[in-house]
Amino acid sequence: SKRYELMYNDYVIVGPIDDYSECSSIKSKFKSIYEQKKFFISRGDDSGTHKKELEIWNSINLLPKKNDDWYIEIGQGMGKTLLMTNEKKAYTISDRSTWISFNKKENLKILCENFPPLLNQYSIILVNQNLNSKLNINAAEKFIDWILSNEAKKIINNYKVKNQQLFFYNYN
Repeated sequence: SKRYELMYNDYVIVGPIDDYSECSSIKSKFKSIYEQKKFFISRGDDSGTHKKELEIWNSINLLPKKNDDWYIEIGQGMGKTLLMTNEKKAYTISDRSTWISFNKKENLKILCENFPPLLNQYSIILVNQNLNSKLNINAAEKFIDWILSNEAKKIINNYKVKNQQLFFYNYN
């Protein structure tokens, strides 16, 4: 199976609207959250975002423990994670497109971004037809051909929510 890197967005650290501390880097913000035991809501669902979060904790050698009362793994998607983060005026990591699209965030703002950019790559893979004989491989191949086309590139790059581009096409 071949993987086609299709488009990307990035990750941002969001937190309480009244957090005015400067963000010198994503790692320093995570270290500050850890040291001050600020509420952090983790997806805890083994998603790409959750893996990126754990990668950041590991990079600073400060992995929260399951019984830390300030670190809350909810085992939910990004929308529910942002909802709880907003309710608790806590911190989390989110992909930018979900953050832009999410409406219930009156207690939150982006605190850290682009320090360095945390790219969130989206890819498409044609499933191996030997794994499932019921696959419509012809339709799947047609879809991949289309999603890699200039037409799809224009649609992806022009897709906006709240006048902000959500994804950036990068298939070559």
